[in-house]
Amino acid sequence: MNAIEISMIEDLKKSLKLHSNIRENLPREVLISLAVENKEAVLTRNGALATWTPSNSTGRSPKDTYIVRNPESESNIDWSSPNNIQMNSQTFALIFEDALKTIGAKKTIFTTDRVIGADSKYALPVKTICDQALSQVFIDNMFRPTPTDIQQSIFADEQFFLIALPKEKLDKTRYKGLVRNQANGETSDICVVVDFDKKIGIVYGSSYMGSLKKLMFTVMNYYLPFRGVLPLHCSANEGINGDSALLLGLSGTGKTTLSADPERALLGDDEHGWSDNGIFNFENGCYAKMIDIKPENEPEIYDAVMHDAPYTKHGAIIENAMIYPDGEIDFFDDRYTPNSRASYPLSFLTNIKKSSTAGHPKTILFLTADAYGVLPPISKLTKEQAMLWFLMGYTSKLAGTETGVTEPQATFSRFFGQPFMPCNPNIYAEMLGEKMDKHNTNVFLINTGWSGGSYGTGARIKLKYTRAMVDAALKGKLDKGDFIEDKLFHLNIPTICENVPSEILNPINTWKNKDDYQKTAEKLANKFCDSFDKSYGNQDIVPEIISQCPGK
Repeated sequence: MNAIEISMIEDLKKSLKLHSNIRENLPREVLISLAVENKEAVLTRNGALATWTPSNSTGRSPKDTYIVRNPESESNIDWSSPNNIQMNSQTFALIFEDALKTIGAKKTIFTTDRVIGADSKYALPVKTICDQALSQVFIDNMFRPTPTDIQQSIFADEQFFLIALPKEKLDKTRYKGLVRNQANGETSDICVVVDFDKKIGIVYGSSYMGSLKKLMFTVMNYYLPFRGVLPLHCSANEGINGDSALLLGLSGTGKTTLSADPERALLGDDEHGWSDNGIFNFENGCYAKMIDIKPENEPEIYDAVMHDAPYTKHGAIIENAMIYPDGEIDFFDDRYTPNSRASYPLSFLTNIKKSSTAGHPKTILFLTADAYGVLPPISKLTKEQAMLWFLMGYTSKLAGTETGVTEPQATFSRFFGQPFMPCNPNIYAEMLGEKMDKHNTNVFLINTGWSGGSYGTGARIKLKYTRAMVDAALKGKLDKGDFIEDKLFHLNIPTICENVPSEILNPINTWKNKDDYQKTAEKLANKFCDSFDKSYGNQDIVPEIISQCPGK
């Protein structure tokens, strides 16, 4: 560390030491009780906690999320990515100074020591400093207990500090011209900022609990590649024979549904690393979307949140869901937000692998919900194709979900998690290719979207067929066999898949009008070309990968 880094951390430690009421590493039951006593949450009928955030904090605030630009690290970060918004070190110093003043003025401050990462070798120690007991219950749900062998970690002496002041606001006058100017002309009073070099993150004014989780995910996604670990926005599970799999996909592609397999133990549902040892979950819990959840469709998630337990033994947090005066919870009411969430420990699920670690993945599934209806329901990817689709992170929005949207909209989010992947894109893509080669990992593209036409004309591919295709991929049933090449999308389509009608495997077969299929396919391929050129035209992407972009 340089002198400035040491000084800031020492100032933080001094501020904590001088505080008259620091509550350190309180037991979970005590934190839950305090969250209720302090009216930070209310109790539900079943013993879970319920809370509501201000309307500007019902989700992440990407335009108020910053990375401090320092000479030591700036060349590692892709500043052309719209999610990597830079902040200068002087502004960060002002925010840090205000955070320390706020901490000093609080009657009570809570701190906890946890780690991110289930593999002790790569566990990052994190000290979280909050003024809300509820924030620390969330941390207890989501971050992992410090292992006894933490000194074996490559990060053992590199503790990260996370400051969370969710109810406070930036002084708009003090920060005018330094942070975002909102559409109404006023200075934003929310800030989520990370300084990778100083190892400090600050959440100021955002009550959305996902801000804490995703800040630390971004931190791991920056640190790990330089330690030989590929971080991934994915779920992971393991079969009875120890064969592990990773599932990557954006919202609405079926990642949660497909990773919950009764024949496979869940490692985690969202954040993992792939090291020389194998794969490991970053987290201790899940942060699940609850809108429209049905116990018959998602029994594990529903029971994790809605099981009956004494409230001090429960601790699941329901965020921004509708609850009526009689205590009934309505997960179908989205008037406040469609982004209602719940956090809970992995231990609330039944079919999990407690270590949250596994060997190298035998199979990786890229999930997409293609509303254009032109991608095959399953295809096998070569290394270069996998790197290309990893870079693109494609899915689509549906027509009619937003005003003025009359046809499907292609959505591209690099690495299936663009907002949280700060490094230059070739770093992540090249690591994927190297690890695929080294560990003989198969990658499949699974389309959980439409067949027989675009959204509005065709139909969603039946879940039972998708499950059969996933099962075939995971069990190696598609490792051999005949494939046909889709020359436009550069995809290898199997001619046979057990328990799936062969005629749906090649999407053109399901369209009545073949000309319409061709026009729609070319339209989507052109969108791939345009997005690739915009995002990576000035990046150091090798020709072998570029040639696999649809339409090229």
